[in-house]
Amino acid sequence: MVRIHLAIDLQYEINPPGADFIFNVQAAHAPQQTVGWEQLQVSQPVPLLMHTDAATRSRTLRLTAVPGPLSLRYRATLDIDHHVAQPDSVFETPVAQLPPEALTYIYPSRYCQSDCVTAMANELFGQLPQGYRRVQAIQQWVQSQVSFESNTSNSMTSALDTLNDRKGVCRDFAHLMITFCRALNIPARFTTGIDFGADPALGPTDFHAYVEAYIGHRWYLFDPSGTAIPMGFVRIGTGRDAADASFATIFGNVVTHAPRIDISAQTSPQHGWLMPVHRQEALSTDGGWQAGG
Repeated sequence: MVRIHLAIDLQYEINPPGADFIFNVQAAHAPQQTVGWEQLQVSQPVPLLMHTDAATRSRTLRLTAVPGPLSLRYRATLDIDHHVAQPDSVFETPVAQLPPEALTYIYPSRYCQSDCVTAMANELFGQLPQGYRRVQAIQQWVQSQVSFESNTSNSMTSALDTLNDRKGVCRDFAHLMITFCRALNIPARFTTGIDFGADPALGPTDFHAYVEAYIGHRWYLFDPSGTAIPMGFVRIGTGRDAADASFATIFGNVVTHAPRIDISAQTSPQHGWLMPVHRQEALSTDGGWQAGG
């Protein structure tokens, strides 16, 4: 089990006449991710509307801010008890056996045009044995073919752009891996967390995009950018692609400041809390719907 302490601070300047926000920064209530304690503070005394998505367990906060400064402060302590499997024992789930909710993640989406790379996906990965190893091969190919370079993409960059440019940031790696998975009828979804274990040379601790693929009747974790440690990922937002899982969606004239984020792991042999490390096994924090969702 991993015990994580998380702190997120967001700051904005709201111009008249005000702005609407949809935040997605709270840790999701996943089957194997338990939020033991949390605190959420918003500087403006405005009504807060909370919602938990029944399928993904992602949590959103909606508010309407008035002109002036706005800050959001989130603190949490949570335990992650990963499901661990041997990679060679995890097989792909046939389309006929997919739960209805997983079908959402097998279709093309705004940033993941999987219908445009079917031939390429089959040429690269179609002859590989189906299962965790094939998804892992997609992850490794994306990581080997795309260079991690800050400020080389924007909110309009899609998987096809990344395939052409061969550079990007974590969200671009995730979009490309998802696209190839879906082209092979493997459900894959875009997931946001925090970049636990990332090299400080890449910049301050930040939000991180990774991939969950539905194989073996579970959602297994993959980090195609290879910049962080999956065992330390706190699942926050989940969607078809980045359009569904932004940490803040803003409607209005707003000046945004860079987020301040801190994440750490607490170790204790007595409690069985382990330091997150890179592991060879298949890891999951969500059994999906067929396994208990």
